[in-house]
Amino acid sequence: MDPSVTAPTLRPRDVVLLPADNARLARLCGPVDAHLREIEQRLGVEVRNRGNRFQLVGEDEACDMAETVLRELHKRATGDLGTEDVHMALATVRAEFSERATGAATSAGEGRPVRARRVSIKGRTPNQRRYIENIRKNDLNFGIGPAGTGKTYLAVATAVEALETERVRRLVLVRPAVEAGERLGFLPGDLAQKIDPYLRPLYDALYEMLGHDRVARLSERGVIEMAPLAYMRGRTLNESFIILDEAQNTTVEQMKMFLTRIGFGSTAVVTGDTSQVDLPRGQRSGLRHAAELLKDVDGISFARFQAKDVVRHPLVQRIVDAYDREDA
Repeated sequence: MDPSVTAPTLRPRDVVLLPADNARLARLCGPVDAHLREIEQRLGVEVRNRGNRFQLVGEDEACDMAETVLRELHKRATGDLGTEDVHMALATVRAEFSERATGAATSAGEGRPVRARRVSIKGRTPNQRRYIENIRKNDLNFGIGPAGTGKTYLAVATAVEALETERVRRLVLVRPAVEAGERLGFLPGDLAQKIDPYLRPLYDALYEMLGHDRVARLSERGVIEMAPLAYMRGRTLNESFIILDEAQNTTVEQMKMFLTRIGFGSTAVVTGDTSQVDLPRGQRSGLRHAAELLKDVDGISFARFQAKDVVRHPLVQRIVDAYDREDA
């Protein structure tokens, strides 16, 4: 090590959280201070506390992030606070600080929440908030990125909001029927039973936002339609909110066919992860092709998610980073 280069001086930073509510502080710290240990591990700082007085030891930016996370979690700690809440606060703060450091635009700000019948949903990261705003403003939107970044969930949420506010008359949810590296063979049952496994993630999101009974009633009336991509040919979808999920598994011809189904008064969202293509070897992904071909076309938005936008277990974020490094 060059003796002329000295390590940065780590000055302790004092943080006082008000009000000094013991129950709230206990929820903030977690069982046996587990939440504080998670903040230490993820941000590389030391967190000490006595009551509502905290001391942070680390580099300035890490202490800035840790203080922001502590204050945010303290606000939320009026109720139960779980590991997922800590992870989400950390992911959001790290993404925001990263964007500030790179000078990236943060025009989406806090963002207007997506309101469905049973839930109110806000984008957790700047990319998620821009994605929501893009969908509200544009007729065709692409959400491209790794698993766990909320691409499909947020698309379904904005679709439900559009239906509830009568901006569209129906939801059309589409997926290509391609197995993930397996061959399932012949599937018994009618069409609905055959395609149901492929559409399950979309159903799960709808059930959370509308409830099982309402989804069943709207499906019976044709207001919510689930369909395999192959059944889109020849149709024109007016006054509809259309979501094409797992679009990395479309061929170039299928993607062109889908994009030309969009009618008047409709919004379309195309989601996919170009790192997980299950098409036969040598066949080009329609999503990759469309992302290159349409990137400069007016009226089309692209949201590109990264590992920092992953909102699942923190291990998922590290797995995505590891695969990205190998691909690079």
